[in-house]
Amino acid sequence: MKQRREEEGEKGFSLIELIIVVVILGILVAIAVPIFINIQETAAQNAVEAAAANGATAAAAAIAGEDVSGVTVNPASAAASAGSNGITVQLQNAGSATVSNVCVHAWDGATYGAAGAHSATAGPGCP
Repeated sequence: MKQRREEEGEKGFSLIELIIVVVILGILVAIAVPIFINIQETAAQNAVEAAAANGATAAAAAIAGEDVSGVTVNPASAAASAGSNGITVQLQNAGSATVSNVCVHAWDGATYGAAGAHSATAGPGCP
């Protein structure tokens, strides 16, 4: 049949060949979409955890003393400065925070993270 088509000058793909290509593409999409969604969720979690860690570092630095310009920085605002792209960062124990018990929470509405010297001993919720 293929030889007859070539002799008569017909060109193109048969319907079966096109259906097979569409089925293969559908299978590849069915595999790729869940993997892509999982990667996005992991990236969102990592972004929130990084913001919490940055906030904890900034708060600990503010508690430890003045910055190089001699200006005293409020630890709560230093922690909050780590949030961006819809991520809220908050120093949990602002009134009693010391370098050894800093606890910073970060969230973006759906994802939550905590960091600080105190979060390592108290667990992810830090009191």
